[in-house]
Amino acid sequence: MAYRFTTHSALALALTLGALGSLQASAQDTLSTGINKGVDRIRIAPAAFHADNADAGPLKVTFDSVLESDLKNAGVFDVVSKSLEPQAQPANPKDINLNQWSQNPANAAFVALGGFGMTGGRLVVNAFVVDTHNAQYPQVIGKQYTDTATDENARMIAHRFADEIILRLGGGLPGIAETKLYYIHAAGGTKEVWAMDYDGANQHAVTHLGGIALSPRVSPDNSRIAFSTISNAGNQIRVYSLLLGRMVNFSQTGDLNITPAWSTSGQLAWASSRGGNPEIYVGDASGGGAHRITNSRGSNSSPSWNPKTGSQLAFISSRTALPQLYTMDADGASVQRITDGGYATSVSWSPNGQFLAFAWNRKYGPGAPGGQDIYLMDIASKRWTQLTNGIGRCDFPTWSPDGRHIAFAVGSGPRGQIWSMLADGTEKQKIASGDMPNWSFR
Repeated sequence: MAYRFTTHSALALALTLGALGSLQASAQDTLSTGINKGVDRIRIAPAAFHADNADAGPLKVTFDSVLESDLKNAGVFDVVSKSLEPQAQPANPKDINLNQWSQNPANAAFVALGGFGMTGGRLVVNAFVVDTHNAQYPQVIGKQYTDTATDENARMIAHRFADEIILRLGGGLPGIAETKLYYIHAAGGTKEVWAMDYDGANQHAVTHLGGIALSPRVSPDNSRIAFSTISNAGNQIRVYSLLLGRMVNFSQTGDLNITPAWSTSGQLAWASSRGGNPEIYVGDASGGGAHRITNSRGSNSSPSWNPKTGSQLAFISSRTALPQLYTMDADGASVQRITDGGYATSVSWSPNGQFLAFAWNRKYGPGAPGGQDIYLMDIASKRWTQLTNGIGRCDFPTWSPDGRHIAFAVGSGPRGQIWSMLADGTEKQKIASGDMPNWSFR
């Protein structure tokens, strides 16, 4: 079923439910994202940490499993299977036999190890990474973490240590283990904004509006979430303060205000019908100083800022009939059409400003089977590659802050799922039920 962007309500419906699309363009399926280029992955062994006392056992299991999962998900390591590791659990670099870990069957270049204990209701974790090929100075990382003894804090300490390892060994980019995903959770006829850890853990409600929320976007400083709602007043932008735990004011006019997007400097762009057709507006975090930056006969929506420069936006527009992907300067100048056919529905700009991830159906038309998938395009060359295929209707891609991962929605509503993958389309995995994910800036 196709939805035409001929009215404001049709635009809102298409944004909520998605649609099918087509293309008569030349394909480019050899686009390199840099994820799997250059050098082999670093082979690292996350050793089971040494339990410093008996009380630490259950929380140590959580820590060990989360650390291993974080390193596997990073996209830069070849993680040694536990079945190939020596049985030893060294508590510090002095206890490790480097030859045991560097030779078959482990063949590890680095080992993460340490001691995990509890003292006075607090966790004390001494964590290290050693280079198995440097017998004279093996220690690469040495950190101590302490926090209240809870399962959640055991997870968070594992995330912090994993991010330290990724930063030091993974090319200097911060890891994503401590980042969050915000998304839409549908249940009982309502849709609320929820949040979770990047790996799907710690899922919890953020809003309790009892209505329909859409398109959540978290601010660069993680202090606010902007989203749109459907009510008797139309589609309106709402802003929730994570610091205050309540809604805050957002100034807007018109019966259609949808698809907010934050710039790295804290500006908001969104689509509004205040001037007639849905156009892209830019204002401050409270909606003040809003000014229109598009002016076309079609509908314009789904803006996404270039986080590298803050001076460009990508967006979806039906100005040439079926919705296509466009880019423009932040003042509305230098508009360029990026897709040359099909039906585009959503877009996300990579942290380094080089790529656009977007949802696109290249086979739209009567009788065409088609399928909506996630694609990646290099801005400079306009070369693109298809990242998903055959897993269902895909939409709402969102980049991780390290630029190595993309989360996206498969399906929608109560049966919708949130998946993640590396930016080259490999290592796809379902991480939660939900829709319209948005990755935190940090």
